Formats: sequence, C-alpha cells, structure tokens
Amino acid sequence: MANLAVVAIGGNSLIKSPERQSVPDQWEAMAETCAHIAAMIARGWDVVVTHGNGPQVGFILLRSELASHVLHTVPLDVCGADTQGAIGYMAQVGLDAAMARLRVARRTATVVTRVVVDRDDPAFKKPTKPIGPFFTKERAAELEETLGWTMAEDSGRGWRKLVASPRPRFIRGVDVVAALVNRGHIVIAAGGGGVPVVVSEDGDVRGVEAVIDKDYAASMLAAALSADLFIILTGVERVSKDFGKPTEEPLPEMDVATARRLLSEGQFPPGSMGPKIDAAVRFIEAGGKEVLIARAESLEPSLEGKTGTLIRRGTS
Repeated sequence: MANLAVVAIGGNSLIKSPERQSVPDQWEAMAETCAHIAAMIARGWDVVVTHGNGPQVGFILLRSELASHVLHTVPLDVCGADTQGAIGYMAQVGLDAAMARLRVARRTATVVTRVVVDRDDPAFKKPTKPIGPFFTKERAAELEETLGWTMAEDSGRGWRKLVASPRPRFIRGVDVVAALVNRGHIVIAAGGGGVPVVVSEDGDVRGVEAVIDKDYAASMLAAALSADLFIILTGVERVSKDFGKPTEEPLPEMDVATARRLLSEGQFPPGSMGPKIDAAVRFIEAGGKEVLIARAESLEPSLEGKTGTLIRRGTS
C-alpha cells in the first residue's frame, strides 16, 4: 500500500449556513470537500473517509416527529444508518467526479459500519451530544415542551437537541475496510461515528438510541487500520491557544504531552475543538504516527506544512 490516511470531515461542513441546508446545498459542499481529498489521492495517498452526521440525523428526527401523526417515527440507530448511506453516496459521487477530472483511476465504496458500545455506559443517563439544526432559545423551549427533547446552547451558535453519546469500544468490520483498501479502493466508513450497537451475552447485535462522536470513532478506525496519518478537517485554519481572545496564539505543531496539557487546562472547549484534540491524542497513544487538523480548503498546503496543526508523539 501507499501511505494510508484516515480523513474525518464534519457533518456541519456540509451545512454552510442556515440559509444553505437543503440537499442540493449539501451536494455542493460535499463536492468542494471531495475535490481537496481527490487532490491528496492524486499525490499517491490511500484514503479512508469518515464523516459527521449530526445535522443530518437531526433533520431526520425533526421530520419524523413532525410527521408522526401519519407515519411511524425513526429510531436513532436507523437514522445513523440512513445518513451513513446518504452521505457516503454523496462522497462517492463527489470523489468519483473529482478523481476523474484528475485522471485518477480509483474506485470508491461505502461501508455502513457498526460500532459496539457498552450497554451500561453512563452516557445513556445523561445526553450530551448536540445534533441537528440550531434553534433560537424560544424555539428550543417549545421543542422541549412539545416533543420532550433535551436542548442546550451549543458553541454560541444557537440551541440544539442533546442525545446520548457513549464511548466506542470497537468497530465491527475493520477487516472489510482493510480488504477494500488493500485492493486499491477509496473507502467511506464509520460515518457519523458508526451505528451504535450493543452485543448480548448470546452474541446478538442490536442498535441503541445514541450517536457516537465521529472524531473518537475515526481515531479508533485510524488506529485499527494502522494509518500513517489521521486528518481532522474542521472550520479553522489552525488550532489556537486562547482562541477568540486578544492573546490568541496559533499552534502550527504540538507534541502529545502539550496537547494533553492544554486540553486539561480547558484551552479546547468540549463543544468544539476539545473532542478533536482528545481524539488526536488517543490515536497517537494507540500507536498512531501523526495527526493533522486543518480546513478542507487548505488540505493541500497543510500536507506541505504551510498551514494546519500537526500533532506528533514527541518533538525532535
């Protein structure tokens, strides 16, 4: 194999603004991201793509609740599987088109992935993961009262629904993903963190009402595949210390010890950069080599060290 990279793109990256949330808008946003990933593939990388699905799952849930007087509602695990298929389909089409323009002859495949969680995870008793669209405080209060949703303010952008987010224990089907990569395919897997499932003592597998943080699942997938590079695409050019303050300091490179220390000091909020830094640390501590955090639009220069934030095991 060539060098292998696992690239995690956010579900919110497909939603450019509150005015651009439609399916055609998401197609356009995915095509833009795929063009940057295809350029990386053209440089000789093998790539496994993962993606978020928070907004898309939220849309399905809201649509389901609004139509519940005429149709059955949709369980959260099925929402996860639906969005893995839909977003994976968009990514395949986008990558196929972008690679064709670059004369790259690679095939794509989407693997609807299940991720095992602990049935006794305390997360089931305290929902913390925001999904779906952003609402005003007034509209959030209405949804809490009428639909029984748990709502919370998220990153200063509005109010969102909270659901359980248990930690992933292991990913089912990693061998399938590895086999496809070994055959030269570009794979989309573990979308939205994967469909959360629990396994009974008898070996029965069933989905549960939860979502898994896509950065944690992507980190676990990257480690399981022994990826050379784990890339987290986000909305900022570089990770920064004191983000948004007059003392803001961009961080072009960190070792794991520094990343862990800054995380413990509260430099990276749990609702935004925190899970990404934690996932990066987990990947390297599991034996991974390097993590790159960058904007999708800056992926190529980030790979050349011109922008983005690189996290390594230790500084030389």
